[in-house]
Amino acid sequence: MFDEPAAGPRPSWEGKPFSELSQAERVERFDALMGQVFEHREGLSGRTAQSLGWVARVCGAARVVNQGAAAELVAVGELFAYRLARGGETEDWAIDTMKAVAGEVAAGLRISQGRAETKVRYARAMRERLPQVAAVFCAGDIDYEAFTTIVFRTDLIEDPQVLAAVDATVATRVTRWPSLSRWRLSQKVDAIVARADADALRRRKEVQAEREVWISPPLNGLAQIEGRLRATDAQAIDARLSALAATVCPNDPRTTAQRRADALGALAAGGTRLGCECGRVDCTAAGRKPASPVVIHVIAEAATLAGRSDSPACLLGGEDLITPEVLAELALTAKQVPLIHPGYAAPEPHYHPSQALADFVRARDLTCRWPGCEVPAIHCDLDHTIPWAQGGPTHAGKVISC
Repeated sequence: MFDEPAAGPRPSWEGKPFSELSQAERVERFDALMGQVFEHREGLSGRTAQSLGWVARVCGAARVVNQGAAAELVAVGELFAYRLARGGETEDWAIDTMKAVAGEVAAGLRISQGRAETKVRYARAMRERLPQVAAVFCAGDIDYEAFTTIVFRTDLIEDPQVLAAVDATVATRVTRWPSLSRWRLSQKVDAIVARADADALRRRKEVQAEREVWISPPLNGLAQIEGRLRATDAQAIDARLSALAATVCPNDPRTTAQRRADALGALAAGGTRLGCECGRVDCTAAGRKPASPVVIHVIAEAATLAGRSDSPACLLGGEDLITPEVLAELALTAKQVPLIHPGYAAPEPHYHPSQALADFVRARDLTCRWPGCEVPAIHCDLDHTIPWAQGGPTHAGKVISC
């Protein structure tokens, strides 16, 4: 499987049964085998001039695709501007022009009217709302999905000055976020909008005031529950239902969805277990641990906690931002753990990161660091970017969530 080691002095452990090796010889043999493993891996995945050339071609082709997608929207936008100028610069005419241009685009691209109207909306956003982000898109630095995400997350901004500020900030930063998933990019843009939009506070308070839960009348023995909750409460309930649903034995006949629904009743009754319905006398559910308490992680700036900043907090593993108003209420009962940036601290002298280092890395990464992966960092393992066996240090700069 592996190449034979180079000729040289025979190691003392060679040819001996493992049971007869001394502790030092066992360690030496293990190190030699691991060295062969790493050599084999490097042969499979090591970079070469040829492989780098192919990767460069892939990246170049992707940039051309991005530029082509942007050029298509630019052309659609120019067609819209031409038709609008001929029809009149009024909002009513603009609506009619959008449909007319969408019809032309649909016929030309052989797509549906709905898809064509979407392209016209994005084309107008390039010309009229986000010209600086559009320039980044035209250069091929972001793809179509990233651009459309930015358009969607900024669509409710009405103040031209706020929109211009957000456009400039996002255009400057978005090229530094090439591997973000769609929802991570949404979070980044939402945070920029929240800081720039002076009217955001009023809208946040209006939305927070709409919290409610309602239960429908029973029908055939079932009722429907719907509601709007704070994001932290919703995540806690979601995690708690999953934990309770996992306390039954493997022979329980219900699906996961059914057990989660039944767990809501157990939760209402203050239970820490879900009754198993396997019906077996040897059911092992009684020996399982009760569902553990749920912990929700929220990352916030110290200035926001102190009331000196309007910067929103981040719900680790969630898709939304936590407003300063909600954060202030959470802070009254939550355990606050300061995150200390390790700076230029020396690497830790052991394989497993300390709790402080692990907390910092997960708060920094938020999700798995693999491009496009959305698994929350709290559910990820921590690993060295350079293998520990090859001298990789246990340091914030060399440890990531994965």
